[in-house]
Amino acid sequence: MTIALGVDLGGTKIEIIALDESGEVLLRRRRPSPRESYQATLEAITGIVLDAETELGACGSVGFGTPGAISPATGLLKNSNATWLNGRPLHEDLARALDRPIAIANDADCLALSEATDGAAARASNVFAVILGTGVGGGLAIHGRVVAGPNAIAGEWGHNPLPWPAAGEQPGPPCYCGLCGCIETWLCGPGLARDFRTHTAIERDPPAIVASAAAGDPNAEAALQRYENRLARALATIINLLDPEVVVLGGGLSRLERLYANVPRIWDRYVFSDVVRTRLLPAIHGDSSGVRGAAWLGRTAARRVA
Repeated sequence: MTIALGVDLGGTKIEIIALDESGEVLLRRRRPSPRESYQATLEAITGIVLDAETELGACGSVGFGTPGAISPATGLLKNSNATWLNGRPLHEDLARALDRPIAIANDADCLALSEATDGAAARASNVFAVILGTGVGGGLAIHGRVVAGPNAIAGEWGHNPLPWPAAGEQPGPPCYCGLCGCIETWLCGPGLARDFRTHTAIERDPPAIVASAAAGDPNAEAALQRYENRLARALATIINLLDPEVVVLGGGLSRLERLYANVPRIWDRYVFSDVVRTRLLPAIHGDSSGVRGAAWLGRTAARRVA
């Protein structure tokens, strides 16, 4: 049996998926992500791959989606919000531990590849994918191929400043990258919770904010409206720059259904066009999309080596 394994290293979980040649799921497992320890993270990733192969009775190609990217200059991981991975030879260490060639890409690149291959943006020529989760990332796929760029930062939309800032949005919250006011600080899950706390002095996580808004809480509703406006402004800059056919949303906050109606109504005023035909869609494969993209990435890389 030929299998393609994909691993998604997230801020709170490590997920693995095994796909057959047609893309059917053979196995899907999750484990909590270790924090603050590179070695523990490396061991957890290696363990979930080897356990999956033992369960399936087969060895497969492996692709990894990670926060951040491998630096073309040093070969070390950079730009990860899981900061304990930065400056580490993750690609080299995983290839050695698993004793095979592997492929690594940014997790948002994997989302873009997955949805452009057989997801919401299948057959679209220009796809921008966004992760709205513990962090905020972006990935670009052109004609079904991921675009990484010479600096391995294509699509790093989350580390641009929030555009057209409103009163009270400057200089913005501090970001782990060392700057202030990055899009990520506003649109990540913790950013939504912080915004609600700033306006209400109440601690509430994003799912509770969404539930409160649905129940008629005006403070929660106001927080979601601010979030939608910021997301619309941020995506308008992507449309102005890349003019994608489809913007696909993934990550925990992508499950907020109201985004798909409200955000395009708002971005119209910021996009430099008389008509905006770009579609805003949820990832068809949901939480599995990024990890599916990692599997496709690994399979393609293995075939090149062969």
